[in-house]
Amino acid sequence: MTAMSEPVRPEPVPAPPGRPRLVSVVVPVRDDAAHLDACLTLLARQTRLPDEVVVVDNASTDATVEVALRHGARVVHEPRVGIPAAVATGYDAARGDVLLRLDADSRPGPGWVEHAVRVLDDPDVEAVSGWGRFDVPRPWGVLLATVYLGSYYLLGALAAGHGVIWGSSAALRAESWRRARPHVTRTEDVHDDLDLAMALGPGARVVVDRSWRVGVSARSVRPGRQWVPRFGRAFRTLGRQWRVLPPWRRWEVRLRGSEGGAPGRAEA
Repeated sequence: MTAMSEPVRPEPVPAPPGRPRLVSVVVPVRDDAAHLDACLTLLARQTRLPDEVVVVDNASTDATVEVALRHGARVVHEPRVGIPAAVATGYDAARGDVLLRLDADSRPGPGWVEHAVRVLDDPDVEAVSGWGRFDVPRPWGVLLATVYLGSYYLLGALAAGHGVIWGSSAALRAESWRRARPHVTRTEDVHDDLDLAMALGPGARVVVDRSWRVGVSARSVRPGRQWVPRFGRAFRTLGRQWRVLPPWRRWEVRLRGSEGGAPGRAEA
């Protein structure tokens, strides 16, 4: 086996006036060192390099921390096992004005960071969520993404009153995270991305951008017993957010053009 060469780092693209200056990428990881290595290698090849990469070590027992440090990432530790706690810890630790989110098995193309920052140049956009290319042969990968992500985005929007977030490729403003932060859970077994999207409130503008794509492992969508707890998480996520602001109230706020805000504010 040949030694892995150091990734070639392109020169960052200067940020134009008015564009957020600091970009953080948050990657929550638990025992996924090999996938993380590939993900961080691709982040080092971006046309617009992130100002920092925050890897959240979620009680890993493999080489996750060593891989992250070798790539120059900043490692923060979250001992509470679970993606909601890990992601929230990463967002809290991030120093950027824009917070990008990947999973360890995400495979961002070279323009991934630059594209997200460009979308968030629009001051009315609070968050952007992307599309995926599952690592299965064509045409099944395209069909799988269309069915899985298409259903998620459609049903999620009906439930939330606006576009929702897919954690494998997402970005939001740090100020939006700070506002939504009190309304997300770190301890319940929920879908953190849907929970965060709904916590932004029905007035938030969340853009679902099908041209902003990442490669992603199909392990999360393979048939098996994993689907039972996944549906359970979905119902728990909806239940906790609907207790604060039920779906009919969300759509009422949305349709009358209310300003963005966390659920508690939307009811004011």
